[in-house]
Amino acid sequence: MEMQKGKGGTAAGGGGKLLVSTLLDAKDELEERLERCVGIVTSLTNGLSEREANDALNAHICKGTPQHEEICLGLFTLVLTEPAQAQKCYRDLALVSRDGMNIVLNKINHILMEKYLKLQDTCRTQLVWLLRELVKSGVLGADGVCMTFMKQIAGGDVTAKNIWLAENVLEILTEQREWVLKSSLLIAMAVYTYLRLIVDHHGTSQLQALRQKEVDFCISLLRERFMDCFMIGRDLVRLLQNVARIPEFEQLWKDIIHNPQVLSTQFTGVLQLLQSRTSRKFLACRLTPDMETKLLFMTSRVRFGQQKRYQDWFQRQYLSTPDSQSLRCDLIRYICGVVHPSNEVLSSDILPRWAIIGWLLTTCTSNVAASNAKLALFYDWLFFNPEKDSIMNIEPAILVMHHSMKPHPAITATLLDFMCRIIPNFYPPLEAHVRQGVFNSLTHIVEKRVLAHLAPLFDNPKLDKELRAMLREKFPEFCSSPSPPIEVKVEEPVSMEMENHMSEKDDSCYDNAEAAFSDDEDDLNSKGKKREFRFHPIKETIVEEPVDITPFLDQLDESLKDKVLQLQKGSDTEAQCEVMQEIVDQVLEEDFDSEQLSVLASCLQELFKAHFRGEVLPEEITEESLEESVGKPLYLIFRNLCQMQEDNSGFSLLLDLLSELYQKQPKIGYHLLYYLKASKAAAGKMNLYESFAQATQLGDLHTCLMMDMKACQEDDVRLLCYLTPSIYTEFPDETLRSGELLNMIVAVIDSFQLQELVCHVMMGNLVMFRKDSVLNILIQSLDWETFEQYCTWQLFLAHSIPLETIIPILQHLKYKDHPEALSCLLLQLRREKPSEEMVKMVLSRPCHPDDQFTTSILRHWCIKHDDLLAEHIKSLLIKNNSLPRKRQSLRSSSSKLAQLTLEQILEHLDNLRLNLTNTKQNCRYRRAAPWELGCSGIDRERLSPLSLMAGRVPRPGAPAVWFLTPVSAGSSTVFSQTPILQALQHVQASCDEAHKMKFSDLFSLAEEYEDSSTKPPKSRRKATLSSPRSRKNAAQPANNEEESASSSASEEEDTKPKPTKRKRKGSSAVGSDSD
Repeated sequence: MEMQKGKGGTAAGGGGKLLVSTLLDAKDELEERLERCVGIVTSLTNGLSEREANDALNAHICKGTPQHEEICLGLFTLVLTEPAQAQKCYRDLALVSRDGMNIVLNKINHILMEKYLKLQDTCRTQLVWLLRELVKSGVLGADGVCMTFMKQIAGGDVTAKNIWLAENVLEILTEQREWVLKSSLLIAMAVYTYLRLIVDHHGTSQLQALRQKEVDFCISLLRERFMDCFMIGRDLVRLLQNVARIPEFEQLWKDIIHNPQVLSTQFTGVLQLLQSRTSRKFLACRLTPDMETKLLFMTSRVRFGQQKRYQDWFQRQYLSTPDSQSLRCDLIRYICGVVHPSNEVLSSDILPRWAIIGWLLTTCTSNVAASNAKLALFYDWLFFNPEKDSIMNIEPAILVMHHSMKPHPAITATLLDFMCRIIPNFYPPLEAHVRQGVFNSLTHIVEKRVLAHLAPLFDNPKLDKELRAMLREKFPEFCSSPSPPIEVKVEEPVSMEMENHMSEKDDSCYDNAEAAFSDDEDDLNSKGKKREFRFHPIKETIVEEPVDITPFLDQLDESLKDKVLQLQKGSDTEAQCEVMQEIVDQVLEEDFDSEQLSVLASCLQELFKAHFRGEVLPEEITEESLEESVGKPLYLIFRNLCQMQEDNSGFSLLLDLLSELYQKQPKIGYHLLYYLKASKAAAGKMNLYESFAQATQLGDLHTCLMMDMKACQEDDVRLLCYLTPSIYTEFPDETLRSGELLNMIVAVIDSFQLQELVCHVMMGNLVMFRKDSVLNILIQSLDWETFEQYCTWQLFLAHSIPLETIIPILQHLKYKDHPEALSCLLLQLRREKPSEEMVKMVLSRPCHPDDQFTTSILRHWCIKHDDLLAEHIKSLLIKNNSLPRKRQSLRSSSSKLAQLTLEQILEHLDNLRLNLTNTKQNCRYRRAAPWELGCSGIDRERLSPLSLMAGRVPRPGAPAVWFLTPVSAGSSTVFSQTPILQALQHVQASCDEAHKMKFSDLFSLAEEYEDSSTKPPKSRRKATLSSPRSRKNAAQPANNEEESASSSASEEEDTKPKPTKRKRKGSSAVGSDSD
């Protein structure tokens, strides 16, 4: 099936060969880099035979790693953009690649996750072709790329491009079935994806044909590899329910219920599946990267009450068609199971999860979709086990009901009714289990203080009598009035105290009069104690239970099985370490069966669960405490890796073991980073992490690093700060361009940790910004929280990066939206000497009466650097005045960023003039210094007490003279600078009458300058006597003649540079009255 050309295709869209873009879009950095690589490959192979070309490419690759990457990326880009050469380029790529195609796999994942929507249609087709070739060649890591492709297949979307992608990926999986069966995770992910898509594919004959292929594919994998599909967990049952009417699945259901052993000897029945929690990776795989990004943005950046425009955009983009109704279930499952906000977010005013789910429920237009959405919301309730499941999975449902009671009582009523009716109707033979699961959920909710009491919700007068009666019948324990409050000690932390932040959120849209959150508070206040209102984080009770690894032990060989049992029985750390070393030694033996790595990893993950709880970093950091902290049995794998060479066969085996562990326990990633940083045995071995990242299913250093640092951020902020210097130092290409990583850090650090990081920067231990990427990161930070932005600017200012590097950010800053960046930039600019580029950017800001940024910094520069500022303003005035008016306005209107126009410069100068005028009005009188009595106003500013040496001393008995002096001395002289006056004169001569009228006060300064500079020398004395400056000093008749003579003499000296003047250095310097 060929993909149809759409609006985004090459024919209709603009841009390069790779990405679609418009005339207004800036050139994409990735596309530019790939084009450069293509140019290198073309220049090396142009006009050569195949053998000569291959030799030339290999010779270039031998020069080093960067050259290897250039050639690989160049050939990869040619495969995407030149279909006619694709086969030849892929063959060359396979021949020259020296890293098992890792560079290409990473770049494909990067494009799929971030650029797929912008790809030209030809490139999408070629990308699928390339996947097919990679799978045929059995390239290690192609399964990860295949899963990323499946993530791009959107649910609820039957457009031609989406159907084309679904069909082509399915063809690859069907054709390469033997390859698929080698990866358990790929099997489960493919079944989960296509089971979900079957629901959408109905109607036309083309969709029916695709649907049948999907049915056959899923049925075959479910029957042949059921235990691989079992890892999906309880959501597999939910998806199978949706397709139960299809004959093939109807037969499968009969086997699941009545004869489960047919599917697998390890499968005991549907209850076993329903009691298994679904992993986040499956819930996340049914949202495209773009959907996931938008949802995460709403749940981490958008403030409660300001979400409507974001929700409207999301609805228009993804939920506007009848087919898209089925997507709501995917979104709700993702929000409940994947989006688990940190305690900081929970206690802030960020849009809560229940509000988004409430919006999804209220906008649902199909009864079937509404029922499925409610089932998706309550699905984790039905078999909830407090010891295995998370409170965060069931919290949204109860909060939707609680907060909807006032504004949308119908929503609360329908959800409560659904909760009651699902118990007997979900699966009658398991009614008792479902009832227990719902009861466990409600009990856990009250224990964790998500809601203090359920009676106000279950027995609310707004609910109809029948529903209240049914609730009392089903849940009598929660419908009775709350018992008298018990005395609570203030010192004891409550497991989950959500009253404070919930009441804040309610204030914006709900009446909170009936919410029963204050019982404990009233009790404490009645005893005269002061209650502290603060958020207490969720603290799930950890119940240590015996570890059951029996299902895994049977799959191990006898010797390994015995060692794992010894490890389980080991009481102290030292004994466990000895046994762990024996296990590692056995893994490294030549005859070890690598297929047992996955089972071994499952055993180790279960045995060492305690390693991944609590804080990793010691409270007091010393060499001894660090060495003690890295002495855990599991860290022996890391130590053995550090002691081995990368070309050792055992090295890759240990990496495979870690990769299996990583799939089952993602925290292993940041534990490895900690070991490499803290252990003396790992000194200088941080590059091992890159090998580990490439060995994982992700196969990409950047993605792996970001995920591990995110996990570290959520678990241990101290450890995150401890690792930061090493991460930035060892992986500069992945970190210095990453605004995501910086945001992770500044989002959780406190002021003390910020100061530590600043010290690291200033001591040279840490570099967080680089000239070529700092501007983009600062622009990204404009959307962050206020404290996060201030932290970012503090860290930037600790670096010695010239301000000119980031001055273009001014064009992105709006005075209402970005006060943090503007204030930081203003304080930094005041320390700098103005360059022409700085002045240009400052003047490029739009004029607005409330935006004082430009006037503030210009006024400061007037005081400190008036001559330099005057030269730059003159240059910009003349340059902009020489541009044709029409061209100038067209350019400024079509550009994304503001362009500097002549009118802008004049407006800013006029604002500056008004500011200085207002400052002048705030003046004080002072007595004249003796050396000032013979000077005009201008001369007085130019001269100094050195004039006393020239004999300018007042006559005895002369009356005292007082001058009116501005408080800010020096600020009044900027518009007396010759360059500015000349430039204003130049502009005035060529501008139209409207501008002359608008800026008449500004141009009057130029007119005065013009008058004084165009009159003949002979009449200058008379002109001076009758000028406004002379009239100002008319109150001093005793000095009138001296002033006149002095003023004339100084003016003549300025306008007539004679050779003889150079000989009289003394007199010219002080303006002698000798003439």
